[in-house]
Amino acid sequence: MNQRFCLSLLAAALVGTLTFAAAAQDARRSTPVDVAYPGTLTVNVDLTDAPKRVFRVHETIPVAAGPFTLLYPEWIPGEHAPSGPISNVAGLIITANGKQLPWRRDLRDMYAIHLDVPAGVSQLDLAFEFLAPAPGQGSLFGASASSTPNLVDVEFNQVAFYPAGHFSRNVRIQPTVELPAGWQYGTAMQVASRRGNAITFQPLGFNDFVDSPLIAGTHFNRVDLAPGAKAPVHLNVVGDGAKDVVLTPKELEGQRAMVAQTNRMFGAHHYAHYDFLLTLSDHTGHFGLEHHQSSDDRLPADFFTNADMHTLAASLMTHEYLHSWNGKFRRPADLWTPNFNVKMQDDLLWVYEGLTDYWCSVLTARAGLWSPVQFRDTMADIDAAMSARTGRAWRPLQDTADAAPLTYYGGRGWANWRRGTDFYAEGQLLWLDVDTKLRELSAGKHSLDDFARAFYGMDNGSAITKTYTFDDVVHTLNQVQPFDWAKFLRARLDYTGANLPEHGIARSGWKLVYTDQPNARTKAMESIRHGVDLAASLGLSAAKNGHVQDVQWGGPAFKAGLVPGLVIVAVNGKDYSPDALKDAVTAAKGGTAPIELLVKNVDVYSTAKVDYHGGLRYPHLERAGGTDFLGAIIAPRK
Repeated sequence: MNQRFCLSLLAAALVGTLTFAAAAQDARRSTPVDVAYPGTLTVNVDLTDAPKRVFRVHETIPVAAGPFTLLYPEWIPGEHAPSGPISNVAGLIITANGKQLPWRRDLRDMYAIHLDVPAGVSQLDLAFEFLAPAPGQGSLFGASASSTPNLVDVEFNQVAFYPAGHFSRNVRIQPTVELPAGWQYGTAMQVASRRGNAITFQPLGFNDFVDSPLIAGTHFNRVDLAPGAKAPVHLNVVGDGAKDVVLTPKELEGQRAMVAQTNRMFGAHHYAHYDFLLTLSDHTGHFGLEHHQSSDDRLPADFFTNADMHTLAASLMTHEYLHSWNGKFRRPADLWTPNFNVKMQDDLLWVYEGLTDYWCSVLTARAGLWSPVQFRDTMADIDAAMSARTGRAWRPLQDTADAAPLTYYGGRGWANWRRGTDFYAEGQLLWLDVDTKLRELSAGKHSLDDFARAFYGMDNGSAITKTYTFDDVVHTLNQVQPFDWAKFLRARLDYTGANLPEHGIARSGWKLVYTDQPNARTKAMESIRHGVDLAASLGLSAAKNGHVQDVQWGGPAFKAGLVPGLVIVAVNGKDYSPDALKDAVTAAKGGTAPIELLVKNVDVYSTAKVDYHGGLRYPHLERAGGTDFLGAIIAPRK
């Protein structure tokens, strides 16, 4: 044996004999206490290697001698699942008074680390790296790609541990971030000092730290979205190209109108200042994640330079901004937890996300970011998709919320049978149903805007979270307009069966119809993705290269044997293309001959004969008479 190998064996033996008194504790079962943690943590996040996707971290934690447990944030607010990316943490070395301490991971809780703090030690020093995923790696939210050679997004739950046993809001931390030379940044945190490329922020509670992401990069733009407001609102944009971060006057006007319309609807705000953190890149994940005084919004590079992309994604920032009220200030009681390692329960996501998504569409239209036609196209697409949810036979809307930790990260195929995060899309229809019912019952005197003010419009300027339950929602709806709202909501949330249980579109004076012409939203989607969506006709969607992205369970393509993951090679004996497939559907209308598709399953070829003759079908909304509630709902507020 060589000397190095002998030393390694000796070290392993010593670790194996450690008692790890703290390891006997179960971090999941220990109850956090609502008392201040003694001392202030510090964390230095060195982002100078962010272009290489390496974030270097040094953290200090005040401690006393004895058993000690560190936690890495597991349940990240807004992600609705145990998604903290601990697998991206590497190189963890813990020292005290210059000596390395052994530690051990909890065998039942992978997010907890136990160690014994020796006598005479008052501070732990942690050094580790967060290895950011490369493009195409990772999954959703903060576990997806977050840096390029020109920019970085940092969710601070990625780069800090915190002590177990305390409400995390009572743990104070002071962060420092070191940026590559020349990079500018945006965050909701307040600066304490700056030295060169190192910015030290004011100490804050660990909850607020996690709730205050940072973006930085070479190409940066910052614009004022609420000139003259007592509570400033800014849009910070970082991108891979200089031209990508510039707004046109019309785009700026639309974003300012969105902020104004949102504040008018609620009648109060719950932030001292607000910062949109917008990343425009084709090499990071694309999503939005809410925070109380900011939002982490990540979109393709051409968001401001491609009209179709802007139309499709115009509602993202609206959605995340609304969460400052719905989700941050007012939060379902089951989604409030004392720290980031206590399980959340998602049963009210149809309010948290569904109502937010409804108001998101409404306010995007009120702000002029969408035209009335674009708003109606969106609602038509949602109504058509949710009406075709064969999975409603077994999974009610309520279960799509209850099972969110599964549905967010589950498979993507068979969407209409599996039912994923339908509390967003059908949630919009549910709250349109509520809104139009309020208007119908009150002869137009009351609407969901009144609920917005009553439920979210109190305590102007306060950022202290107020939790709510199902009964609180029902009680406030009854204050706006007396009715059996509990029965109304439960009849839709718990329903299983073939028919869509929401009727807001019909009550609003419109109806869903199908024509052979795609609506503007479908055209924009196909222009961006270069694929084809024939869900309402042939019963499938496919990419430009023929990859079958999804198949409608029970639809014509399904009956012909097609499944997600196949590749369409040819259509009626000719090379596949999206246009060739649409042409074949058109040609088969009214006939009897099936549409023949040559498909490839891994390395096996076969012919699928699709017996469909209904022609192309795309959803639209058409006036059906009566009061136009939709027009009233999206009319800008003065």
